[in-house]
Amino acid sequence: MTTLICGSLAYDNIMIFQDRFRNHILPEQIHILNVCFLVPEMRRGYGGCAGNIAYNLNLIGGEATIMATVGSDGGDYLRYLDATGLDRTHVLTLDDQLTAQAFITTDMDDNQITAFHPGAMNFSHLNRVSDAQGVTLGIVAPDGRDGMIEHAREMNSLGIPFIFDPGQGLPMFSGDDILNFLDLADYACFNDYELRLACDRTGMTTEALSDRLEALFITLGGEGSVVYSSGVICDIPCATPDAVVDPTGCGDAYRAGLLYGISSGWDAEKSARLASVMGAIKIAHRGGQSHRVSRDEIARRYAATFGEAPWGTED
Repeated sequence: MTTLICGSLAYDNIMIFQDRFRNHILPEQIHILNVCFLVPEMRRGYGGCAGNIAYNLNLIGGEATIMATVGSDGGDYLRYLDATGLDRTHVLTLDDQLTAQAFITTDMDDNQITAFHPGAMNFSHLNRVSDAQGVTLGIVAPDGRDGMIEHAREMNSLGIPFIFDPGQGLPMFSGDDILNFLDLADYACFNDYELRLACDRTGMTTEALSDRLEALFITLGGEGSVVYSSGVICDIPCATPDAVVDPTGCGDAYRAGLLYGISSGWDAEKSARLASVMGAIKIAHRGGQSHRVSRDEIARRYAATFGEAPWGTED
């Protein structure tokens, strides 16, 4: 069973600010904001939502196919995907563009300020979902605006169930756009801020939005997550991480857990529990794809948190 991951591939330039943004931003002067954060520590890694989600799904044992675009500087990323064993059959190279780049600054409270250059990502609509064979589940993750719209339409028309995951791309869409995505999708995943924005733009409550879906997943950072499914609201606790090091990519790890659970026929609650475990594993490592963990270790962490094995020995 192949899961199609539509989203961005990007180079992540990650900087750690050894202080708190709130100590340097004066609320009464926000209209003339001019700040500089000294970041002695900086690293460059492989990221983008599609890359991060596929990487984590591969760790769990799922079969992921990436659909994305890279630019003329994307060769290093493509070689990395090959070395990692991730399917890049549907990764398109555009020689007249640069690969998407994220510049992420994180403070000591795990708040983040991100600048993002989309580059080749803006042309993601050149990829066609119909070109991917054997797809049984998908996700429309943050990508170029036209690509997200087209890929959602294609998945729906092809009868491929999928998760709508707007992430930081949500501001690109109007209330009508968001409702259209939810009507096409089977599932959606927002963090709490994105959910508030979606409710504001659509003029609808969380319950009303969830009624359009099989399940709505809402992540709450260190407070866990909430699942709305079939009129039932279920709180999902956080799995305990070994350390809190870097939140970059935690949401993508969470979504990989959802995709594995849904593709395995699990209900929304159990899928979200696995998602919680994947987020906890990721946050103890820097970057979106630096963690190395076996399927057995994932199962052990799940059992330690939720008191049962996620899968049997035959799975």
